[in-house]
Amino acid sequence: MVPKESVAGLQEKIGYKFKNEKLLLEALSHSSYANENKNLKSNERLEFLGDSVLSIIVSDHIFKHFSHIPEGDLTKLRASLVCESALFDFAKKINLGDYILLGKGEEQTGGRERPSIVSDAFEAVIAAVYLDGGMETAREYVLSFIPEDITPKGSDAFHDYKTILQEVIQRNPEERVTYHLKSESGPDHDKHFTVQVMLNNNVIGEGTGRSKKTAEQSAAKEALALMGIKP
Repeated sequence: MVPKESVAGLQEKIGYKFKNEKLLLEALSHSSYANENKNLKSNERLEFLGDSVLSIIVSDHIFKHFSHIPEGDLTKLRASLVCESALFDFAKKINLGDYILLGKGEEQTGGRERPSIVSDAFEAVIAAVYLDGGMETAREYVLSFIPEDITPKGSDAFHDYKTILQEVIQRNPEERVTYHLKSESGPDHDKHFTVQVMLNNNVIGEGTGRSKKTAEQSAAKEALALMGIKP
């Protein structure tokens, strides 16, 4: 799909007309496509911003709608709504994969159906909507995907190992957990990330994944296992 058709078609899908269509074009441009079209930016910076915008919108929404549940359950519920698999499901509602701009190699290897690529693009589109229309427009867009019947119990299917590890470490206020990208390998259509989780300056877990987020969760899971903790 050529860029012009992508931009026009997706705007119709999401029900929002961009003032600056270049933002949406950037949000749809995977790094493999940007590498083949040097005058374009990839969606990685927008994905970074969209992750934060998504988090604050979802946090605000569940904070106001679930005033009776404690912080720990709110955290788990939020995690279930912003994890890769949830974003992939949201993205499928607007067939976002059909509009993502991919390089030839990524196109040939099924990138349009890869959860890491599609979920990152979904966050990038959130950032584009936010930058173009403001927070309230972004809020309306994000909440259109959140089920009305969500419940804290519904979050049990997703284990947010990072949050669980953080809660364990916070029992000792002087301790600090950070995540370090150890390595990144493979072509654009088959990336693999290795992440280490550090307690102060000591490695306590290591994980790999097709996205940085997956690798971080894997590293946190290993750290918990080494501590003898089973979520």
